Amino acid sequence: MLWGDLCGYVWGKTNERIEVPMTNERQKQTYYGALNILSQEFVVKAFERANSEATIAFLQMLLAEHPQSRIALIWDGASYHRSQVLKDYLVAPEKPHLSFRIKAFSL
Repeated sequence: MLWGDLCGYVWGKTNERIEVPMTNERQKQTYYGALNILSQEFVVKAFERANSEATIAFLQMLLAEHPQSRIALIWDGASYHRSQVLKDYLVAPEKPHLSFRIKAFSL
Protein backbone atom coordinates (compact mmCIF):
# COMPACT_ATOMS: atom_id res chain seq x y z
CA MET A 1 0.00 0.00 0.00
CA LEU A 2 1.25 3.43 -0.76
CA TRP A 3 0.41 6.90 0.48
CA GLY A 4 -3.20 7.76 -0.40
CA ASP A 5 -4.15 4.10 -0.88
CA LEU A 6 -4.75 3.70 2.84
CA CYS A 7 -8.18 3.90 4.38
CA GLY A 8 -7.50 2.61 7.92
CA TYR A 9 -10.16 -0.09 7.90
CA VAL A 10 -10.78 -3.45 6.24
CA TRP A 11 -13.67 -5.52 4.96
CA GLY A 12 -15.75 -7.29 7.56
CA LYS A 13 -19.32 -7.71 8.72
CA THR A 14 -21.56 -4.94 7.42
CA ASN A 15 -22.61 -3.90 10.91
CA GLU A 16 -19.07 -3.91 12.32
CA ARG A 17 -16.22 -1.62 11.28
CA ILE A 18 -12.77 -3.09 11.71
CA GLU A 19 -10.06 -0.45 11.98
CA VAL A 20 -6.40 -1.11 11.32
CA PRO A 21 -3.88 1.16 13.09
CA MET A 22 -1.59 2.82 10.58
CA THR A 23 2.01 3.12 11.76
CA ASN A 24 3.65 4.99 8.89
CA GLU A 25 1.15 6.61 6.57
CA ARG A 26 3.82 8.17 4.33
CA GLN A 27 5.89 5.10 3.57
CA LYS A 28 5.19 1.83 1.83
CA GLN A 29 3.63 -0.80 4.06
CA THR A 30 3.61 -4.55 3.55
CA TYR A 31 1.28 -6.93 5.33
CA TYR A 32 1.09 -10.69 5.36
CA GLY A 33 -2.20 -12.22 6.47
CA ALA A 34 -3.84 -15.60 6.90
CA LEU A 35 -7.36 -16.75 7.73
CA ASN A 36 -7.97 -19.88 9.77
CA ILE A 37 -11.17 -21.11 8.14
CA LEU A 38 -11.97 -23.42 11.05
CA SER A 39 -11.70 -20.88 13.87
CA GLN A 40 -12.40 -17.79 11.73
CA GLU A 41 -9.27 -16.19 13.26
CA PHE A 42 -7.45 -13.74 11.00
CA VAL A 43 -3.76 -13.08 11.57
CA VAL A 44 -1.99 -10.09 10.05
CA LYS A 45 1.62 -9.02 10.46
CA ALA A 46 3.43 -5.98 9.09
CA PHE A 47 6.84 -6.33 7.43
CA GLU A 48 9.23 -3.74 6.03
CA ARG A 49 9.09 -5.34 2.59
CA ALA A 50 7.64 -8.31 0.77
CA ASN A 51 10.38 -10.81 -0.07
CA SER A 52 11.39 -14.42 0.52
CA GLU A 53 12.77 -13.69 3.98
CA ALA A 54 9.56 -12.01 5.14
CA THR A 55 7.52 -14.86 3.66
CA ILE A 56 9.58 -17.40 5.59
CA ALA A 57 9.29 -15.33 8.79
CA PHE A 58 5.50 -15.26 8.38
CA LEU A 59 5.42 -19.04 7.84
CA GLN A 60 7.55 -19.53 10.96
CA MET A 61 5.10 -17.39 12.93
CA LEU A 62 2.14 -19.46 11.68
CA LEU A 63 3.92 -22.71 12.51
CA ALA A 64 4.78 -21.48 16.01
CA GLU A 65 1.20 -20.36 16.68
CA HIS A 66 -0.24 -23.65 15.40
CA PRO A 67 2.34 -26.33 16.24
CA GLN A 68 -0.02 -29.30 15.75
CA SER A 69 -1.69 -28.10 12.55
CA ARG A 70 -1.20 -28.56 8.85
CA ILE A 71 -1.37 -25.27 6.97
CA ALA A 72 -2.72 -24.72 3.45
CA LEU A 73 -1.99 -21.33 1.90
CA ILE A 74 -3.47 -19.80 -1.23
CA TRP A 75 -1.12 -17.14 -2.53
CA ASP A 76 -1.12 -14.72 -5.40
CA GLY A 77 1.58 -15.15 -8.01
CA ALA A 78 4.17 -12.95 -6.30
CA SER A 79 7.74 -13.97 -7.11
CA TYR A 80 8.71 -14.26 -3.44
CA HIS A 81 5.92 -16.83 -2.91
CA ARG A 82 7.51 -18.97 -5.64
CA SER A 83 11.18 -18.18 -5.02
CA GLN A 84 13.91 -20.79 -4.87
CA VAL A 85 14.81 -19.53 -1.39
CA LEU A 86 11.29 -20.38 -0.17
CA LYS A 87 11.27 -23.74 -1.97
CA ASP A 88 14.62 -24.62 -0.40
CA TYR A 89 13.31 -23.65 3.04
CA LEU A 90 10.27 -25.91 2.68
CA VAL A 91 12.31 -28.97 1.67
CA ALA A 92 15.38 -28.43 3.88
CA PRO A 93 16.72 -31.81 5.07
CA GLU A 94 16.94 -30.58 8.66
CA LYS A 95 13.20 -29.74 8.57
CA PRO A 96 11.58 -32.76 6.86
CA HIS A 97 8.23 -32.08 8.53
CA LEU A 98 7.73 -28.72 6.77
CA SER A 99 6.73 -30.15 3.41
CA PHE A 100 4.07 -32.18 5.27
CA ARG A 101 2.83 -29.30 7.42
CA ILE A 102 2.72 -26.54 4.78
CA LYS A 103 1.08 -26.73 1.37
CA ALA A 104 1.05 -23.58 -0.73
CA PHE A 105 -0.97 -22.96 -3.86
CA SER A 106 -0.60 -19.98 -6.17
CA LEU A 107 -3.43 -18.41 -8.12
